[in-house]
Amino acid sequence: MVTLNGRDAERLNSAKDKIGKATGHEVRTIVADLSDAKARASLIEICGDADILVNNNGGPPPGRFQDWDEISWLGAINANMLPALMLIRGLLPGMRARKFGRIVNITSAMVKSPMGPMGLSTAARTALTAACKALVPEVAPDNVTINNLLPERFDTERQQQMAKLTMAMKNITYEQAREEIANSIAAKRFGRPEEFGDACAYLCSAQAGFISGQQLQLDGGSYKGLI
Repeated sequence: MVTLNGRDAERLNSAKDKIGKATGHEVRTIVADLSDAKARASLIEICGDADILVNNNGGPPPGRFQDWDEISWLGAINANMLPALMLIRGLLPGMRARKFGRIVNITSAMVKSPMGPMGLSTAARTALTAACKALVPEVAPDNVTINNLLPERFDTERQQQMAKLTMAMKNITYEQAREEIANSIAAKRFGRPEEFGDACAYLCSAQAGFISGQQLQLDGGSYKGLI
């Protein structure tokens, strides 16, 4: 069974219907905020026998280092580091006992290419990456893999928000803002959600059992580094 978690019941039900119609399989939805410890505990209790865990959570907005106080940093950690680690901690024993587990963390391309305005998100997600990398050798003998997807510029609501922000900052039209963002990508286009989904599905498959501790860039060829 597939279990979907989110904070918006209407959007969850819409996704549930789409997946159910496409696959013919039962889909369960749970409305919960991953930043809340009690909500995470409920998720772990309900999904204790999960073989696949895909971690994702909304990140903090762009800003400036001088404006981020201690509360800001703790908020980022409690959104983009601790929830994923606590869910992994809760579900990992069952995966190891059953000798199959696939864990995928959706982080950000900026884990490997940090930018100042996204410092809160980058720091918390990089910490998650390091913690999981350290765990990989321990769980690999039990056929449990942990990998990270590093997306950038996928055509989702997030990019619509970024385009509107660019509009306001540069006093340009929405179409101009979208074009400017697309041109910043090596492929000169936004990524498609289905391309992201296919990559995630592969990392969750039995065929990907020898891939673990990796950071898969999904950025249209924009990353300039070798490693």
